[in-house]
Amino acid sequence: MRYLKAACGFVCFLILASNIWSMSHWTEARGVNDDFCYLRQAHLFQRFGLGGLDSRVSGDDDHYLATKMKQLNLIGWTDPLLPPCHGLMPATKRMVIWYPPGTGFLMALFPEGYQVIPLFVLATVAIFGFGLLAIVYATTTLSLVLTAVFADVVVYMMINPTKASYSMAPTMVICALAGFLTARLFVKAPQRRSLILTVLTGFVLGLAVNFRVANLFLSAGYCLFFLGAFLRSRTFETFLQGGLFGTAILLGMAPTLAANAINAGSPLATTYSESGVDVLPTIDASVLWAYFTDIQFLLLLLAGGWIAVILRRYRGNGIKSVAVVTAGNLLVNLAFFMSHPSYTQYYTIPIAMLSLWSLLFASLMRPTEAEDDSRGIRGQAFPAGSAA
Repeated sequence: MRYLKAACGFVCFLILASNIWSMSHWTEARGVNDDFCYLRQAHLFQRFGLGGLDSRVSGDDDHYLATKMKQLNLIGWTDPLLPPCHGLMPATKRMVIWYPPGTGFLMALFPEGYQVIPLFVLATVAIFGFGLLAIVYATTTLSLVLTAVFADVVVYMMINPTKASYSMAPTMVICALAGFLTARLFVKAPQRRSLILTVLTGFVLGLAVNFRVANLFLSAGYCLFFLGAFLRSRTFETFLQGGLFGTAILLGMAPTLAANAINAGSPLATTYSESGVDVLPTIDASVLWAYFTDIQFLLLLLAGGWIAVILRRYRGNGIKSVAVVTAGNLLVNLAFFMSHPSYTQYYTIPIAMLSLWSLLFASLMRPTEAEDDSRGIRGQAFPAGSAA
């Protein structure tokens, strides 16, 4: 097994090296509206530090907007007071960036003009690390081969479809980390550490909101799970665990709440334009068909089938809890995106990746049936008194 694991890791490394080589030839001047806004976020953080949370157009005293829009040849560059992916906030009367501040903040850590490549390279190396970790956890030849294939595919996905949006690079890392923490929480955590892992998982999922607002739905299944656990047991332990999880989410998304307060007038107000197509839910057959014919559908189908196998086959309470959380997450996220009036090749990738990483690590960490029996676990859907 040692040599087979080394071989699997080497193949994954070759894909990583190929990705880095391709990324080294990328340009930041793609002429994409989203790219422009993330680059402007980074520029604001580099100039003003945390003051960069204020993204109003009127603060553009160095003419970055006009210069960058002309450089990228964006439509409307002759009128920098009406830049793309900005909206006028009724409460503050400010024209501000739609997107949360996390992606721009990370890009600001690198020199202007060389921000995208290092962001994606570091994110891809992190995904490679999680892939190696999963390979190490594999204990049988079959699980090792399947894990290695998954790791190879996910590392490759850091180019396609992740490249479509700069916000996807950190989101992919968050999903892998949250998946690992989820498995540790429900499958491996001893009672005394469950609260710590609950807080860490909630905080990481909260951080995800700083990269994409829609990532807020990645925590939906967890919230439903902890609510169900409390309603079932009515114990202080389940109440505390759910409360800590919710608090950790809020702490993680604090930068976005602060940006909302500055730009939109309230932490709970969206910076997206009220007239924007993204905020009006509707059912569109063409959108549904686009998902059905995309790789996203295969990933979601794989996650759904994996959940069904776990719920049907395994007795262990921990791995079943992961399946229940993941099922709830999938249902809520699919309901949101399937009623979204627009489609992209990456909208459902975060929920697919969080689901698959969670299920993968939970399956690899799963205790033996003898260990389940020694713990007195009989395949309950919810733990009595604790979610771990």
